[in-house]
Amino acid sequence: MPRGKLLNGLVTQQKVLRAAAALFLEKGYTRTTTGEIAKAAGIGQSSFFHVFPSKEALLLELVKRMFSGQFALAEQHSGEQDPVLLYAVETALQLHIAELTEPLRELYVMAYSLPSIAAYLYKSTTKRLQVIFGPYLPEAQPKDFYEMEIASANIMRGFMSVPCDVYFTMEAKISRFLDCSLKLYDVPKEKRAAITAAVLRMDLHTMALGIIQKTVQQAEKGFEALTEKQI
Repeated sequence: MPRGKLLNGLVTQQKVLRAAAALFLEKGYTRTTTGEIAKAAGIGQSSFFHVFPSKEALLLELVKRMFSGQFALAEQHSGEQDPVLLYAVETALQLHIAELTEPLRELYVMAYSLPSIAAYLYKSTTKRLQVIFGPYLPEAQPKDFYEMEIASANIMRGFMSVPCDVYFTMEAKISRFLDCSLKLYDVPKEKRAAITAAVLRMDLHTMALGIIQKTVQQAEKGFEALTEKQI
């Protein structure tokens, strides 16, 4: 494929990602159409389908970027000393992000609901779970961790879909989720309590805002870098 044609395709992809990130954050996934994304990106709808076969495929690409940013930030704050703490920070951050706005809640719930994206999340997480929780489940096989990831991911989806209120606060949501998910992986009660306490001491709200801002900035920077190459 000629370099110019390939570069044009990458520029178009970045335009679409940039427009979609803004529209999804404003309107949510369901209410945003591919026509609106194409218009905001300054391209025709046929060009949209040249770079993404569907809106679901576009969301999958955004989810990959958002989750990688989320994992990187969680690692900065939890360090390498305890992989269980890292898992807890990552999952607590997802719950916080989903609570920032209703469009974000819908975006994350859809990510755990749409088949191709859910499958990506299950498969990409399973190997990490074996490393994190293998010491607590020494006889478990990869298929066991895959099946447990399906279970814990659906617990996550359920908790995300229910807004916090005066009875079900963010602190209560995180505490209940971590107790359920860590119990699933045979983490002892005392360890679950210590991990939850450590997570609740963090400024998760600010961290969650930072992930969303970084996602938008990455979309814009990627677009700018590619357009500079064209000039």
